[in-house]
Amino acid sequence: MRNIYLMSISSQPSKIFKYDNYAVLLLLGFASGLPLALTSGTLQAWMTVAKLDLKTIGFFSLVGQAYVFKFLWSPLMDRYTPPFLGRRRGWLLLTQLLLIVAIFTMGMLNPTTHLWWLALLATLVAFFSASQDIVFDAYKTDLLPAEERGTGAAISVLGYRVAMLVSGGLALWIATRWLNWQETYWLMAAFMALGIIGTLMAPEPSNNAPAPKSLEQAIVLPMKEFFGRNNAWLLLMLLILYKLGDAFAGSLSTTFLIRGVGFGADEVGIVNKTLGLFATILGALYGGVLMRKLSLFRALMLFGILQAVSNFGYWILAVTDKNIFTMGTAIFVENICGGMGTAAFVALLMTLCNKSFSATQFALISALASVGRVYVGPVAGWFVELHGWPLFYLFSVIAAIPGLILLAICQKTLEYTQKTDSFIRRTQFSDGYSFALLLLKLGCGMLVLSALTYIYNYVVNSYFPEHGLLMAFASQITSEGIGSEILTAGALFCLSGFILGGILDYLSLTRPKEIR
Repeated sequence: MRNIYLMSISSQPSKIFKYDNYAVLLLLGFASGLPLALTSGTLQAWMTVAKLDLKTIGFFSLVGQAYVFKFLWSPLMDRYTPPFLGRRRGWLLLTQLLLIVAIFTMGMLNPTTHLWWLALLATLVAFFSASQDIVFDAYKTDLLPAEERGTGAAISVLGYRVAMLVSGGLALWIATRWLNWQETYWLMAAFMALGIIGTLMAPEPSNNAPAPKSLEQAIVLPMKEFFGRNNAWLLLMLLILYKLGDAFAGSLSTTFLIRGVGFGADEVGIVNKTLGLFATILGALYGGVLMRKLSLFRALMLFGILQAVSNFGYWILAVTDKNIFTMGTAIFVENICGGMGTAAFVALLMTLCNKSFSATQFALISALASVGRVYVGPVAGWFVELHGWPLFYLFSVIAAIPGLILLAICQKTLEYTQKTDSFIRRTQFSDGYSFALLLLKLGCGMLVLSALTYIYNYVVNSYFPEHGLLMAFASQITSEGIGSEILTAGALFCLSGFILGGILDYLSLTRPKEIR
């Protein structure tokens, strides 16, 4: 890899695009983001235009579950190497070819006459896309040295966001103004060729870390290795809490701007979606450039503080009269700070992965990191109903503080890992840590079981109401509240495991002469 320090990036930021690795990350980021809308928003628009009922359209949202559970098959991509292009590039090429075929085939169907075939293909597209994401995340982790991870993450975000525009808003415009829906999907399949170009251009990472020798090792060793590190539990809590304030502020932003302030949906669409997207991309790029001068810890702390402070813009909107300029300013500042935080956060995820099984570990910790973002919605709605919008946005600032405190506690661990690209092993409280991990495993198992009960109820009630035996079982689950009880128990087990592990980590910090 070229020596990045041959020129000053800070004085000539546009030159970051001249490096081959960044061009590769831009193309692969584009390929990663392109399929998402084709199985969600764009597909929903196609089915809506085809006049399918809302029940069916809602059912299709389940195809996106592949992105949530991609960690389940990520060990396969650590364990096995395709017979072409190497361990990472081989999987990238394979998933991209499969995506082209699946997306092109979707364009040969009609929702009104081939509904279930379309559902199958949409599920396959989501599966192949999630698999591509697994390998792309591992590729970035293996390829980029510590000083390049911030900029590499920013370039990837740029490609991803541009692709979402292409397969989202641009695809809708093309389908209604220029081509039909089938031809639009064929065009999107052609755009996936950009990912293949990026894969063929890409260098295979020079990774000396040994790959797992068996599938069992690929499944067991990533968790065993991660939880055997010093401060592992505190780092996991940091992943959940770091962007919690940002997640709170964004969870109801559209509803707040329309219902809370009184802007029209068209105004919100133009300002929030276009200006907000531009600010996010700009923030990620600028954050990546700044990270070339800052350590990972300093970047996370600075950008985390900016993320928290930027939420005051929404509070100002909540307590002042409606003003389009105030809205634009608040959205721009919040998104640019959020983009900077995202660049640093992705760099953190890469830093925490062992290159022997970076695919599995990245998939696992990124899924865990999304927990806060996924589950703040119900809490946010409840809080607004009780306390109103101004207090809610003040609370979003406060919600960022625990993550910053955890970051300060983990400073020495992060600085050591960034400098050495290795991890300190823990040697204390082995029985206590084992029990904490057992609680976490039990809790995760209960959460998965709860999700399966809810999916079963939804499918039976929507599509098999005439089947007596299935309906009787579904009614029993619903009436007895089994699903909700399992969900509550699973959440409590997970929380107990995290609290115990965090306490043990904190106790280990008091021991002198240890690198933490």
